[in-house]
Amino acid sequence: MTVNADIDALATKASWRDLPAAQQPTYPDAEALREVVADLESYPPLVFAGECDELRTRMGAVARGEAFLLQGGDCAESFDAVTAEHIRAKLKTILQMGAVLTYAASVPVVKVGRIAGQYSKPRSKDTETRDGVTLPTYRGDSVNGFDFTEAARVPDPDRLRRMYHHSASTLNLVRAFTTGGYADLRQVHAWNQDFVRTSASGQRYEQLAREIDNALNFMRACGTDPEEFRTVEFYSSHEALLMDYESALTRVDSRTGRLYDVSAHMVWIGERTRQLDGAHIEFASKIRNPIGVKLGPSTTPEEALQYIERLDPEREPGRLTFVVRMGADKIRDKLPTLVEKVTASGATVAWVTDPMHGNTFEAASGHKTRRFDDVLDEVKGFFEVHKELGTHPGGIHVELTGDDVTECVGGGDEIFVDDLHQRYETACDPRLNRSQSLDLAFLVAEMYRSQ
Repeated sequence: MTVNADIDALATKASWRDLPAAQQPTYPDAEALREVVADLESYPPLVFAGECDELRTRMGAVARGEAFLLQGGDCAESFDAVTAEHIRAKLKTILQMGAVLTYAASVPVVKVGRIAGQYSKPRSKDTETRDGVTLPTYRGDSVNGFDFTEAARVPDPDRLRRMYHHSASTLNLVRAFTTGGYADLRQVHAWNQDFVRTSASGQRYEQLAREIDNALNFMRACGTDPEEFRTVEFYSSHEALLMDYESALTRVDSRTGRLYDVSAHMVWIGERTRQLDGAHIEFASKIRNPIGVKLGPSTTPEEALQYIERLDPEREPGRLTFVVRMGADKIRDKLPTLVEKVTASGATVAWVTDPMHGNTFEAASGHKTRRFDDVLDEVKGFFEVHKELGTHPGGIHVELTGDDVTECVGGGDEIFVDDLHQRYETACDPRLNRSQSLDLAFLVAEMYRSQ
């Protein structure tokens, strides 16, 4: 690249700074923030541009109806949870879900984690009041601390450095797990067999588990042992919320001269930051990563078409994913018109359901929670709409953990409202536990088969 080309790329990278940026923390020490950003700009990439291109190709298959996306992980990662045990349990759950969906759908399942960067959360209020004390709201470990103290809640730019290092550690472990034998399909299937055998809800899926077992036994008898059985493609993603962090980790690819956000393979723009005249959409329009946009029930067809114009002007399958989060009571009414208008425009986007965020309520105990039946109903509505329109239900985007938490009520191994306090461990929104996640995978597999 020439010097002028480098200068042009840097100017393009910074174009978002002239626009309003929603949901940004107010740091008390601007100079400290500048020093942290300068450090981040010198750090190695967390992912490579070629890997982002590979995922964009995989997402192109999702958009064309040739693959299915499974995207899941924590609502908000915490620094304390960056341990081998937590990461392994989360990855294990996603791999188990992926194995079930791959067999039932008979298409490749693209596996993307909400992982290694999901340390920030948009909030509806800037402050929180308890017992007459008002403090800044908790915005994720990348911004401030969870403890309700004045010192903890002050936004600290050094947490951006910590986010980078924790993300690097997480990705290092994920890469080791997915290529070192832990993700072997036969082992993953054995985990699912254990779930079916020991879980009251899992026994409902015995027939599907037996079918997978028979297929693996047949291939083993034929002497088939493909490399794809022993390793798995796994990609990282998070909400591109904190603009200073995302911009600092945006680099020019030496092969193409294009900009990539090397903090993750895929990033998305949330419901609260998708303003067409805002900094987040401007930033996303300049990078080559696969991009997601969360669409809530207020989204109009005209807005959806404008997102396509801004983020996917070349109409490239795999570039843009619409993650719809309508709520179980609205999905069947709000989604059809969006899908019809976008399809009629000729754009090939991936349609994915987020059945979590539109179904949150507060229990009498004060815990934020979700009903598993509402989550399932929104997924059903998503599939029904696409079946009616003859379009492809491209995937699911869920908040989950591999731990046996009690944060969402219902499921086959039912959790009641009175159980929420037992293991309510989320730093922000309630997540499906391992049993509920596997319940969902088997039920989604049944839906996909009936399409």
